[in-house]
Amino acid sequence: MDHPHDTAAAEIALIGRIDAVPSILQVVAESSGMRFVAIARVTEQRWMACAVLDRLGFGLKVGGELPVVSTLCHEVQGNRHSIVIDKASTDAAYCEHPCPRLYRFESYISVPIIRANGEMFGTLCALDPLPAQLKGSSVQAMVEGFARLIAVQIDREQQMEVTEAALRHERERAEQREQFIAVLGHDLRNPLFAIEAGAQLLLRRDASERSRTVLEHIVSCSHRATRLVEDVLDFARGQLGAGLQVQAVPCPQLASTLRHVVDELQHVHPQRELRLQVGELAGVQCDSERLGQMFSNLLSNAIVHGAPNAPVTVHAGCHAGQFVLSVHNEGEPIAPELFGKLFEPFSRLAKAPSRNGLGLGLYIAQQIAHAHGGAIEVASSRAHGTLFTFRQPLAHA
Repeated sequence: MDHPHDTAAAEIALIGRIDAVPSILQVVAESSGMRFVAIARVTEQRWMACAVLDRLGFGLKVGGELPVVSTLCHEVQGNRHSIVIDKASTDAAYCEHPCPRLYRFESYISVPIIRANGEMFGTLCALDPLPAQLKGSSVQAMVEGFARLIAVQIDREQQMEVTEAALRHERERAEQREQFIAVLGHDLRNPLFAIEAGAQLLLRRDASERSRTVLEHIVSCSHRATRLVEDVLDFARGQLGAGLQVQAVPCPQLASTLRHVVDELQHVHPQRELRLQVGELAGVQCDSERLGQMFSNLLSNAIVHGAPNAPVTVHAGCHAGQFVLSVHNEGEPIAPELFGKLFEPFSRLAKAPSRNGLGLGLYIAQQIAHAHGGAIEVASSRAHGTLFTFRQPLAHA
């Protein structure tokens, strides 16, 4: 629970942040002739000055308090109606009231400041020992208009406070996310690299056939674990961090990058037929390493989910101002209910024959496509097989 002193300081600061308040107090004083004008925070238990213009020597400063029941603002807080008095000593309603005698005023006005949610913040009030013509005058209308303006500004300032607090919180969370990504990358990849390097070193030495089998298995598992870590890192960057970063530059070696991916996966799946057709690639600007990663994910997906006795066909080239990369496989079509989930993280196709991945491949591929200013489209049917197509405008850099 907030301490009352902290709450009062926050309410004073809230009014202090409204730039128009000093001008409002001055205009009310000069237009009405009343020499004491204030914005008060009024509750059932409290009357506190949040802003003051005192040309009368009344003696009340910002943060000063009056017994709330001794003020007419207490009545305003109860019925939410303005109180306007031209001359208290002759006013039928207030000539016998103790408040004018206590605070020695003749002219008085108090207007409720009501926020958009219906909560009453307090009042805009003014008083003077001399009488003044206030009832039904332009002064009353002006003060009531100013009270509405102050209410709007209070709502705006508090909304800005909430927004700024949320922004600060989000920045803190962003820093934690980036720290998580950095720790994940360092603390997981380094041990895996050490394991793989050690196994590779032992393989280069004379080893028995049994030892070589074990060491090759260690190398294979470390490769797989490293790929999983990289996928998790890319997921963290895409979902939690600043997104996947690419550096789009001219890629004269793009064809070689695509062929390298095909050769790599052909070595892993020697029983599968992979066909690559590369056309004209001049004018393509991309991050070749990231594009190769995207292509590898799409090709791996086609190999895993395509018919094992049918080829996987890849076309790459430039058409109608776009770089187009397509991966096609035969086999069971993608179920219609899965289309909307294909690029979601940790999603898998039904009846997947392999459970080696985390279900991040297509998600990461789409993130890389978006980072290049492109997108991946999918078409799948029993008659025509499944086709994943990446399109990127050639003008995108």
